Amino acid sequence: MRGGRRLWLIVAAVVVVVLAVVIAVIATSGGDDRAVSERSMTIAGVPEGTTPVSLDASLFLPATLPAPAVILAHGFGGSKDDLTSEARTLAGRGYVVVAYSARGFGASGGLVHLDSPDYEIADARRIIDRLATMPEVERDGPNDPRVGIAGGSYGGGVALLAAAYDRRVDAIAADITWNDLSQALFPNGVFKRAWAGQLFSQAANTATENGCGKFAPDVCAAYQASATAGAPTAALQTLMRASSPASVLGRITAPTLLTQGQQDSLFPIDQAVRNATGIAANGTPVRMQWRTGGHDQPGGDISSAVQSWFATVLQDKRTPQSGFSADVADGALSADTGRSKARPLSAASLDAAQKTRQMPLLGGTQLVNAPAGGTPTAITAVPGIGSLLATATSVTGGVSLSALPGQAGGFVSAPLASDTLVGGSSTVRLRVTPLTTSDATLFVSLVDVDTDGKRTQPSGLVTPVRLTGLTPGQPTSVTVNLPTVVRTVAAGHRVAVQVSTTDLGFALPTDARTYSIALDSPTLSLTTLTGEARSAPFPWAWPIAGIVVLLALIAGISFAGWRRGRTESADVPADDVSPIVVEGLVKEYGDSYRAVDGVSFSVEKGQVVGLLGPNGAGKTTVLRMMVGLISPTAGSIRLFGRHVGPGSAVLARVGAFIEGPGLLPHLSGRENLDLYWAATGRPRADADVETALEIAGLGASVDRKVRKYSQGMRQRLAIAQAMLGLPELLILDEPTNGLDPPQIAEMREVMRRYAATGRTVVVSSHLLSEVEQTCSHVVVMHKGRLITAGSVEELAGAATSTLAVADVAAAQRVLADAGIDADVVESRRHLEEAFLDLIGEESS
Repeated sequence: MRGGRRLWLIVAAVVVVVLAVVIAVIATSGGDDRAVSERSMTIAGVPEGTTPVSLDASLFLPATLPAPAVILAHGFGGSKDDLTSEARTLAGRGYVVVAYSARGFGASGGLVHLDSPDYEIADARRIIDRLATMPEVERDGPNDPRVGIAGGSYGGGVALLAAAYDRRVDAIAADITWNDLSQALFPNGVFKRAWAGQLFSQAANTATENGCGKFAPDVCAAYQASATAGAPTAALQTLMRASSPASVLGRITAPTLLTQGQQDSLFPIDQAVRNATGIAANGTPVRMQWRTGGHDQPGGDISSAVQSWFATVLQDKRTPQSGFSADVADGALSADTGRSKARPLSAASLDAAQKTRQMPLLGGTQLVNAPAGGTPTAITAVPGIGSLLATATSVTGGVSLSALPGQAGGFVSAPLASDTLVGGSSTVRLRVTPLTTSDATLFVSLVDVDTDGKRTQPSGLVTPVRLTGLTPGQPTSVTVNLPTVVRTVAAGHRVAVQVSTTDLGFALPTDARTYSIALDSPTLSLTTLTGEARSAPFPWAWPIAGIVVLLALIAGISFAGWRRGRTESADVPADDVSPIVVEGLVKEYGDSYRAVDGVSFSVEKGQVVGLLGPNGAGKTTVLRMMVGLISPTAGSIRLFGRHVGPGSAVLARVGAFIEGPGLLPHLSGRENLDLYWAATGRPRADADVETALEIAGLGASVDRKVRKYSQGMRQRLAIAQAMLGLPELLILDEPTNGLDPPQIAEMREVMRRYAATGRTVVVSSHLLSEVEQTCSHVVVMHKGRLITAGSVEELAGAATSTLAVADVAAAQRVLADAGIDADVVESRRHLEEAFLDLIGEESS
């Protein structure tokens, strides 16, 4: 693979995301697990050639025996330890439960074969064999235990495939899993490199001579060849076909519960739809639920659905009813619980719930460009944070990281007359004309455009389109099935079809090219969702702190700069160019409120500058414009002589955190730093992680989970994150917020140590004493305007205000008239006094 395009540089950003996926197949409420007994057990798996393989498992027994059994399978990269809570709850409800580590993971032996029927699925069948010999397990017949299988993602694939190959499986609960690995990882022939690489890294993180880690050699070789080529080889196609439920759905006779997440760019909802259609074709009962959450955002409690399914099939021995349900999140948070609210819908089937309406679209022929090297690249769904990124990159005025200027076009409807619940895959016919090539690669999505022009791409999902055998200059028509999404589009909003030439999650052509795009049919076939609303509360969601963390991380991605942007020769500044020059900066919002009003100042190399002002002064707004998160209404900002805009390459020279640190609590500090840096797409060697850690003074704590950090440690880690790559300009917004005095003193030392390296620091703060002790220069703002700028010495060193000087002079005259000689001893004011004088004069 070529150095600038190496897969691991992109996908290391999500190497730990599977650990964040919830395999919540059993509820933690109800049942009594106090009488549950647990013991370890070892199960003989399929040998690797002549090498025996042992599977590490735990057995959970209920109080009453014999009982039906449930096998729990974990997600990719996990182990049986991830399933302990669910296993105990199920056992408390009267099941014999086996939770095990799949081969190649946890303490189990063997290699990873990607749910191969000859290995992982054969292992699951051996577990069923073991259950058939246990007197604790209820039987349907000789060598036939009454058993269900539940799992999420990788474990969901095990559940479906095991039931296809072993008729003894009586019930299935498969969550956020795949139908066809080829379609999931190479949709429409376009390589989903970010997610594919994340999966490979998850099992290839052990150093080996061939770089395969715990992957079986044939799987590793097929993947490496396919990743290099950007398309699946015949060998990989064969392996993926064997590991795909799509190839064996006709064999599944066990009643099946399929739950699929709406925030899932790895295995989107369409994968569950295909599984449900194939299984139901046999007359097998299938219930499908479109839940909130997914691989990109944990959430959506499916416990009660799984418990009810297993209780009906395994305990009551009844045939469950087929059906369809969807949890429609409205995006708001409950004031009582702090959790996402959702509106559950149900219907007899998906067909009964869906309707299609023809919606006219506006927009003529447009030209879109694909840049050479595929850089800069649009960002839609970064694995693990895809849905949040779609929200964070929607910017009023049409500027969005998911639709870079010149790279995207689209077509839009008239305003909707009423709220419309989009639910499913809509279709549109496009006419694509490549002007210089015989092929085309495009990314098409559905977008919600509000009345202010803010664009939201539901769940950050796109449909990649790959066209070959074209003639340059000749149009070709294509029907595009848009991503399957669930979203309520409010009355007055418009629905748009967006077409882009780049996407960070996929392999891209490296040559520059231009396409002409137009509508081949003037209407969008919009799929909507109807059904009976049920008043069930949404049980839990990703913690609010986690949402803030992810959004802050996303903000970091947006200003970290495009891949290798830091080394672009065009942005190498001359020695005499100021790091920051702000001229006539204005930011005005729709209600004519000016948050920033005509601000001008400059920052020179090596300075530590404090941006001061009371709440509402406009400090954070200036910083947000400085890193390209929002655009000024008027005026300009130049960093190192280059104008700043969203995604500007010069921003790769900047490190920052604004409005809170971007940290994931379930990861260690070091994993957070690795995730952040890899998301920039820049070489690992350029991160200078150890230097940043040394300056921040984190010590051994960097390898602890962030959720165990104190507030001071979180702030130090956030600054270390901003320091990655040792940027020439470091911008920190209120870095001492929430810290106690000792922690503030530590943070002061951190900033001093960084400034000592010869770089420039800008710190926004309302703690004037800290600025005075830390900063060399200050910029004072009030009510959006600049009050003064200069060195701390100049501002705080003056003896007194003008009024005070006059008073002293008058006092000297009075004393002189009385025959008393008096000398004036000047005292140095603190910065706080000078600041209050300035603000007071400005207010007057």
